[in-house]
Amino acid sequence: MCKATAILFAAAVLAPPLRAQSTVDTAGSGVLIAEALERSAVMENLRYLSDVIGPRLSGSPAMRRANEWTAERFRSYGLAASLEPFDFGVTWERGPLSLRLTAPFERAMTGYSWAWTAGTDGKTRKGPVVLVDLSTRDSLAVYRDRVRGAWVLPKPSTPIWNPDAPPPSPEDSQRIAAIKDARAALTADTSAPAVRQRRQYQIDLPYMLREAGALGTLVDGAKEHALMTMSGSPNRVAPLPNIVISHEDYTLMERLIAHGVTPRLEGRVENKLGKSQVQQWNTVGELRGSELPGQVVILGAHLDSWDLGTGVTDNGAGSMVVLEAARVLAKSGLKPKRTIRFILFAGEEEGLLGSRQYAAAHAAEADSVQAVLVIDNGTGRIVGQALQGRPEFAELWQALLVPVARLGADSVRDDVKTGTDHLSFIPYGVPGFNFDQEPRGYNHTHHSQSDTYDKAVAEDLQQASAVMAVTAWELANLGELLPRGPKPGPETVPTTPSAMSAK
Repeated sequence: MCKATAILFAAAVLAPPLRAQSTVDTAGSGVLIAEALERSAVMENLRYLSDVIGPRLSGSPAMRRANEWTAERFRSYGLAASLEPFDFGVTWERGPLSLRLTAPFERAMTGYSWAWTAGTDGKTRKGPVVLVDLSTRDSLAVYRDRVRGAWVLPKPSTPIWNPDAPPPSPEDSQRIAAIKDARAALTADTSAPAVRQRRQYQIDLPYMLREAGALGTLVDGAKEHALMTMSGSPNRVAPLPNIVISHEDYTLMERLIAHGVTPRLEGRVENKLGKSQVQQWNTVGELRGSELPGQVVILGAHLDSWDLGTGVTDNGAGSMVVLEAARVLAKSGLKPKRTIRFILFAGEEEGLLGSRQYAAAHAAEADSVQAVLVIDNGTGRIVGQALQGRPEFAELWQALLVPVARLGADSVRDDVKTGTDHLSFIPYGVPGFNFDQEPRGYNHTHHSQSDTYDKAVAEDLQQASAVMAVTAWELANLGELLPRGPKPGPETVPTTPSAMSAK
């Protein structure tokens, strides 16, 4: 979840650096840090969200419970809170799935339906497995006859190197690099027509495969030790079963096919697609400014999650950090000059749907938004900030992070981050940022069944809460509004879940 698309609206503004050292008021930061580190509620809130409410697939009853519970939490801390609706699409419910390898030997296989894909109409579908290249419309035409009556591997597996093995040989390194280069070449053309064509092909492909008689498609889990990767969107409802299987099983079938052995599978899937469009909600809390209430600093994270785990590192942790920053600011007794708004977005996993529609609905107010600060990279502590193609903000961010540098948040780097809700505001000229964090295993837990409460790191989340509270407070009290960025328009925001994978 795309990098090239993000770069279209992340170009640097050729402006002089902001002389921030004299304009950032750090008074009050000590009170905020003490409240965040010494009286934290972040882990208890995260435990309730993950273990009691559970996974929060957009469109599900659990997501609605999470909206209502977080709104109540904001109110309990003394903030105003509301739920803002947006048009989402049809709902999707995961049903039972069984998958079995029947040749060249028999054993059960673990698989999960890709979200917003169909089932098997109550039947068990049996057939061979074929490996084909479905990267373009032309390539599908070449393999059309082979997919009839078959389960389809639509592309080669993602290269994964065993970290406990010796380093890859030069030949292996070249092979892996060639695969990655070939995939990058498919999206090298970032012109609007090319992007639209690729998106439309991905929408059309399941229908074309169904017409060709395919039984279903299989997705490489793309993680080690049988961890899975989940995605999907109501913008890409598919009429054909699409099943994520482990990287180990995917590569097994690749090897069999390469050596002339045809694997055979039988699978049965029961999923339920809604029949009409529904709404979802962003939870919005607000601490009103004392002098400039019409100007706003936004702290954001996404509250929705995938449902293989309980959505802790992606992104219950970030959501609870934003909630905790609200509590810290409210309990401190400090009165920010500008309004600080806390938004827990829905529909992020399906293509930034909640933040995109929030930004569009509030477009008239964009020039009064000081900045948008998003956290969405797992349970790790904040280590600093990426400038999102705005190098003129380097000195400002160095000054903003001075009070929290002793907590390990002191890095400022000129980089463009993709993959989460800050992107939705940048096309309106709003300075938008996604904090850098320690990974803490995020690449393993991300979108997988391992995304659970036991992975949360309490000290890191307390630190992240302090950093968000302090930087929001400083930006709310800054003497001036930050300069606006380019305004290429909302059509430049990635709209599909495949664009969400590079947070």
